[in-house]
Amino acid sequence: MMTAALIVCIALLAIVTAVAVRQKRRYDRSLRKIRYMFDSIKNLDYAFCFPVNNVSGEDRLINASLNRIKKLIMDARLSEAEKEKYYECIIDSVDTGILVLDEHGFVLLRNSAALRLLGLEVLNHVSQLGRISGDLEKDFVNLRPGEKRLVTFSNERGDVHLALRATEVMLRGEIHRLVTVNDINSELDENEIESWLRLTRILTHEIMNSMTPVTSLSETLLKKVRSGATRENMEDIEQGLSVISKTGSELIKFVQSYRNFTHVPTPRPSLFYVKQFAERMVSIARQGIESHGQPQMAYSSVAGEDFGIAFHVDIQPEDLIVYADEDLIGHVVTNILKNAIQASGIRNIWFRAYSDSQEAVVMDIGNDGEPIPEDVARHIFMPFFTTKKNGSGIGLPIARQIMRLSGGTITLVASQPRQPAFDSASPLAFDSAPLASDATHASDATGSSPRTIFELKFP
Repeated sequence: MMTAALIVCIALLAIVTAVAVRQKRRYDRSLRKIRYMFDSIKNLDYAFCFPVNNVSGEDRLINASLNRIKKLIMDARLSEAEKEKYYECIIDSVDTGILVLDEHGFVLLRNSAALRLLGLEVLNHVSQLGRISGDLEKDFVNLRPGEKRLVTFSNERGDVHLALRATEVMLRGEIHRLVTVNDINSELDENEIESWLRLTRILTHEIMNSMTPVTSLSETLLKKVRSGATRENMEDIEQGLSVISKTGSELIKFVQSYRNFTHVPTPRPSLFYVKQFAERMVSIARQGIESHGQPQMAYSSVAGEDFGIAFHVDIQPEDLIVYADEDLIGHVVTNILKNAIQASGIRNIWFRAYSDSQEAVVMDIGNDGEPIPEDVARHIFMPFFTTKKNGSGIGLPIARQIMRLSGGTITLVASQPRQPAFDSASPLAFDSAPLASDATHASDATGSSPRTIFELKFP
């Protein structure tokens, strides 16, 4: 009996071992199939197909399942490829150039507009832009997210003016820059033509207004001379010549204003402290007030009757410095302060300077006088446009030209009645105490805010 039991146990063990070995082989075979499938997919090879005929039931089920997985992956990939092709067609159809750059400067995506604007047939790395212009390559490399930069270079088509703007995107765990490229040649040409036409109209208008009465008066005087030199004729001739002389002087003055506008000196920048500069500008402005017969600081005891102007200066930090031509910038600030002093209903003038989030030096000059009307504000930087009786209309245009030559900007950022210039989130609100010499009148400025603000920005 023991021998028969032993034989049965051995037989059962042999059967179990055989089944285990068979299952192990089937498992290994299935594992190899799965590994083979993933290796093929990784290499973008979808030509494989596992047989489903003439195989056992379990192998047929596994093979069919693997084939189905392959089909699902192929369908998903084809769908993504179709979407990519669709988006590429959309991107290629726009006039804006689009480039996607990785951290090493390699171009991952570009559309035909970008190649056309840059004048290239192939662009795989930003270093290729160095063949066009070394500065162009630096502009692309140094372009930071959110920054807008204007670039200019020359090629066989002439001068090319482009506007670049960068955006940071995250793609597959890596940071990439999306750079858009826009052609601004046409805009510059249109603006230039419009400016010349506007200037021509102004010059024609001023010259015709001066010469028409001169021509008419000259003809009248000529008739009087031909009719005989009587006493009455001589008086008329003398009076007429006086009018001609005055009109000629005014025309010469106008031409001189045009010459001043077109001959702004080249800036000679240097470092200077903004605090001392602001105090000097305020001192000059005060002297101008006194020279016109107004007291430096005198407020009437009668409510609503103002005979003086309080100046408020705040420089943060006190050792703030700027790199520019101090004399030319002084001309700009003097002009703005002069306009502020002449504003109707003015009681306070503010001069603020600080460094913004992009480390640019900003000077804000504001006043609480009557705001500039909207229809006038649109034209204040137009040459020879003025609302003053004896104004030349070149003060602010020259100021803008000086700021452009200095690499900065001048902007009218606020001109609204009864509205604060900055919101509570602004780093600088115009609510600080006035200058030490004006401290006794600090209460007079309480609650007041500038209605008109000019902003000067230096990069």
